Amino acid sequence: MPELQRLHARHAPAVLAFELANRAYFAASVPDRGDDFFDRFTDRFNALLAEQEAGICAFHVLAAEDGSVLGRFNLVDIEDRTAELGYRVAQHIAGRGVATTTVRELCQLAAAEYGLRTLRAATVLQNAASQAVLSKAGFVPVGPVDPAHLGGKAGTWYQRDLVHPTGWGKAV
Repeated sequence: MPELQRLHARHAPAVLAFELANRAYFAASVPDRGDDFFDRFTDRFNALLAEQEAGICAFHVLAAEDGSVLGRFNLVDIEDRTAELGYRVAQHIAGRGVATTTVRELCQLAAAEYGLRTLRAATVLQNAASQAVLSKAGFVPVGPVDPAHLGGKAGTWYQRDLVHPTGWGKAV
């Protein structure tokens, strides 16, 4: 059974394989990471681990039993109990509810482990699948995204207020 795991140095080869295998699939709905991302992958991966160690971000992988990466689920720009959610799943598991289930799990983790109260996510207008995942996971549209944030494409911000196990926060 797939497991959501906090990003660790041991994940680097599997993350690179995941990104390479799904590059064209991702580029069809979100801005491409570009050749520089792959050419400098080790440096970029190490920078992500440093950001995570500093508490700026919390990166996760959805790992299959064989250690391969099925998806990436990230909380970035953590500040004032708020973070931006970003995620992507492998093409071969898309459309099976994996993204929705894992985003819900990450929302619980965000409140319980990281003390977050609000998550935001941006999606391009043409990415109906991502909009459906966010809606099913309790996010609501809250306004337009600056196209510069989405590689020049128009989009919408979604937001979910989290409920902490101790009771603070409000349900969506």
